Amino acid sequence: MAAVIGEQESVIDADTALAELYAGHYARLVRLAVLLLRDQGLAEDVVQDSFVAVHQKWRRIDQGSAPAYLARTVVNRSRSALRHRTVVARHRPEPLPDVAGADVTVLASERRSAVIDALADLPTRQREVLALRYYLDYSEREIANALGISQGAVKAHASRGAAALRTSLEKP
Repeated sequence: MAAVIGEQESVIDADTALAELYAGHYARLVRLAVLLLRDQGLAEDVVQDSFVAVHQKWRRIDQGSAPAYLARTVVNRSRSALRHRTVVARHRPEPLPDVAGADVTVLASERRSAVIDALADLPTRQREVLALRYYLDYSEREIANALGISQGAVKAHASRGAAALRTSLEKP
């Protein structure tokens, strides 16, 4: 029974001594950890973990050098956190590239088919003008030379053909 009472007194003494250490050194140790880690939240966690570790080893620590032991513990745990951060960064998976959805090619194919079908319904000259203009990227002069018509006729056929395509493609 006496051993239990003595053990309880040493725990109470450890709790009291650690509470005093906490009150006197916590802010300073957090500033130290922030300087080492450059992360306020992680620094606070490291300091808290250091106090817990010191509390667990209290009986084996020279109470006179407890502040220095605590500071050393904070530095060592900060190093450990930095090593962990480095390993995590080194082994971080590459982000997946942005990939189009599975339906994009199907929808593009359907749109292409709809445009080709609508083009097939146009009069020959309008179809030729639109194909040369938008598929081969010819200028109005180049289209006129290729088809043997005037540039004004190219403009008229392009305008009528585009309007007819628009109307055809807007139908449900």
